[in-house]
Amino acid sequence: MTTALARSAAFCERFGLRLPILLAPMAGACPPSLSIAVANAGGLGACGALLMQPKAILDWAAEVRGATNGPFSLNLWIPDSSPRRDPVAEAAVRHFLGAWGPEVPEAAGDATPPDFAAQCEALLEAAPAAVSSVMGLFPAEFVARLKARGIAWIANISTVAEARAAEAAGADVVVAQGMEAGGHRGCFDAARGEAEMVGLFALIPAVVDAVRIPVVATGGIADARGVAAALTLGASAAQIGTGLLRTPEAKLAPAWAAALARTPPEGTRVSRVFSGRPGRSIATAYVQAATAPDAPLPAPYPVQRGLTGPMRDQGTKADDIDRLQAWAGQSAALARAEPAGEIVRSVWEGARALLG
Repeated sequence: MTTALARSAAFCERFGLRLPILLAPMAGACPPSLSIAVANAGGLGACGALLMQPKAILDWAAEVRGATNGPFSLNLWIPDSSPRRDPVAEAAVRHFLGAWGPEVPEAAGDATPPDFAAQCEALLEAAPAAVSSVMGLFPAEFVARLKARGIAWIANISTVAEARAAEAAGADVVVAQGMEAGGHRGCFDAARGEAEMVGLFALIPAVVDAVRIPVVATGGIADARGVAAALTLGASAAQIGTGLLRTPEAKLAPAWAAALARTPPEGTRVSRVFSGRPGRSIATAYVQAATAPDAPLPAPYPVQRGLTGPMRDQGTKADDIDRLQAWAGQSAALARAEPAGEIVRSVWEGARALLG
């Protein structure tokens, strides 16, 4: 246990932290207020910048810096290749979604993410303590520019093979993400995301044994027991996502926050019905209907995300859990409706006690 605490202390010293807890970079659920609270408590703040334009990224970083001296990371998805479109299949999805929200325009599936190259430039300009990648690896040229500016690269991975590839590409840290995680897992190949569902307890020691760089554990960690277990298995730090979503600083939709508290591990489901990529959410009425045998197959990412946009927007306005994109990890019920800073501090205090 002394080794586990020494390993976490070294990680904290490297990144200017007071405790080895990272906020998960949850796209759409990482307002500045949440990172400010985590950073002020001594952890690493984070922003999932997938859907953010460059100016929004810079504005987010400026707001966080205006309220904390603590470090934070900025996260981007590595772009997928262009999806194969199927007008007939998309029409079937639009018809299905019409029963859950407003009529879906034919052009809804044309939605595309912001320009990745421009987002990368914004990350360099923002100059956070670290940037993190998900769904693949940053291009070598961008990695070189990060290193030249002293910005660490944290690579999210979901298998041992991905961890080795990240280390070989120059990653400074890997985040081992177990299948228990809420939202989208960081699978490099979306086609294999549902086949390679590795639990965190199996993944941590396997990745620790496979690479020489620090390993951060994430996926189903929401309390002191999870953090202590992760460090015991060889991780240098733990990353928490769903466990912080009920905090006031997360500013989550009330129906989503309330549903987390009553969701057992088996009450979540991995599906492609929101975005076209595998993601773990609460098994709401929509999720159950959209994954039924007679439901149309989801369109590929990001087409499906565009098609579900009208339903999700209406769900947000109505605060209707059955039409919200209610991402949730398997430890959702452990999330507490308390200030984020208090949770982060108490989780680490409890973990230290367990580690002896």
